[in-house]
Amino acid sequence: MTSFSSLEREKTVDKLATEEFDLLIIGGGISGAGIALDATARGLKTALVEMQDFASGTSSRSTKLVHGGLRYLKQFQIKEVAELGKERAIVYENGPHVTTPEWMILPFHKGGTFGKYSTSLGLKVYDFLAGVKKSERRRMLTKEETLEKAPLVKKEGLLGGGIYVEYRTDDARLTIEVMKAAAEKGATIVNYAKAETFIYSQGKITGVQVLDTITTKKVTIKAKKVVNAAGPWVDDVKRIEGKTTTVKHLILSKGVHLVFDQKDFPLHQAVYFDTPDKRMIFAVPRDGKAYVGTTDTFYKGDPKVMQITEKDRSYILNAIHYMFPSLELTAEKVESSWAGVRPLIHEEGKSPSEVSRKDEIWESEKGLITIAGGKLTGYRKMAETVVDKIVAQLSQEEIRHFNNCVTKNLPISGGDMGGSSNMNRFMAQSIEKGQSVGFSEQHSRHLATLYGTNVNKVFAIPFEAHTGIPRILYVKLRYAIDHEMVVKPTDFFVRRTGDMFFTIANVKAGKTDVLDEMAYIFGWTDVELQRYEKELVDEISTATTVK
Repeated sequence: MTSFSSLEREKTVDKLATEEFDLLIIGGGISGAGIALDATARGLKTALVEMQDFASGTSSRSTKLVHGGLRYLKQFQIKEVAELGKERAIVYENGPHVTTPEWMILPFHKGGTFGKYSTSLGLKVYDFLAGVKKSERRRMLTKEETLEKAPLVKKEGLLGGGIYVEYRTDDARLTIEVMKAAAEKGATIVNYAKAETFIYSQGKITGVQVLDTITTKKVTIKAKKVVNAAGPWVDDVKRIEGKTTTVKHLILSKGVHLVFDQKDFPLHQAVYFDTPDKRMIFAVPRDGKAYVGTTDTFYKGDPKVMQITEKDRSYILNAIHYMFPSLELTAEKVESSWAGVRPLIHEEGKSPSEVSRKDEIWESEKGLITIAGGKLTGYRKMAETVVDKIVAQLSQEEIRHFNNCVTKNLPISGGDMGGSSNMNRFMAQSIEKGQSVGFSEQHSRHLATLYGTNVNKVFAIPFEAHTGIPRILYVKLRYAIDHEMVVKPTDFFVRRTGDMFFTIANVKAGKTDVLDEMAYIFGWTDVELQRYEKELVDEISTATTVK
């Protein structure tokens, strides 16, 4: 086990500089995390660097669904549907605390994209291809049954609906738990470390010079194999290498989501609906909120500074008004929002919705292995394919033996409860334990849902705050610093808790306490405190305004 504490971060950076690794991964999203876990579990000495915080790109800004790819049936991508459906079940079993079954209604209207028979056939084929278990197979609903479950849906022209299961997740927490599992197995991982230059030997990449953007220290990491898993920044990493014969490149598709309080949007049933321009949009209830998205437009700006525009917001609001006409939602009712990009492999002449989400792997003549495209749901299988390639090369070059892939049945951090069937028992035991150490039932449930089987570490944290910070907020912050490599307040509020998107009132209420507590723990100067405070205020502004 290697440290995943931000208080030990400089030691981690020193370790990167002084040891040689079998594999170095550039990129700390779900793809990089999955590769790190698979490689470490097979016995490869593995390192990973991320230039920002983990999951700060696409992996914290998706629709937050581990879904089976129903939309790909329209494009006859049969293999993708089959594979994603099976992977979805694996993700759920290995981390049931971060993945939750969510029944989804697909209403169909006269003149809409789907009809009764196409919906029924599509969902039936989906169930078959995805290997959906019997208890979660689709059912067809009458108009009356559809309205009973989703009374806000447009009544005019409604013919009925289909209901099927998707899986809701917290994408950033899923990424963090996979990353922690890799660290627990020995991977050396650090955030805020930017790959700047490749090191070569006999024309092949044998290492990377990295800038620690927190300390401004530069270190050289030696590695036999280097993987570029930088998501939207894949092409930037490729450019470090210089000109190559590879002609493939990314095209970015922007997606935005709006969040409402359920008092304004009383959504209690997830709905997957078509829009007048024949796109599909999700409306999903989550912990007293409802979120709706996504858009799909080409994006040529910097993915680091994503913000929704007035046009983006209007598109989602118009889609809501189209399918939920009784609601009087205005822009003022939007509580928070997020924007992200999907890194897609460019296909000439295709619209954003038509470009394949399939992942691809290619290797340059200098040895840089690049993984691009793909879906959150398929991260584990994608990682297996990459590591298979690396293991085959290392086995041939060094005559070494590596274990086979074991991630199909390997719980991620916090998921050691023996599968999803034990989730209810685990939750009951955790609530009892939380209450025994002074937490309310509500707070005990919240912590158990957030941290899974790691919750006992959270319950055991002594309340030694140096500010007036509430205990529940303190233990979450302390755990995030000691066990989840939180460096900045934005890491905590955006990617370790999800509060920035779903309970922004908690961010506004707790930001001063968190800033002061982190300043004490890390010994920040006044200048550092002011800089981190500005970053947090800017992040709140981005989540609550349009440009």
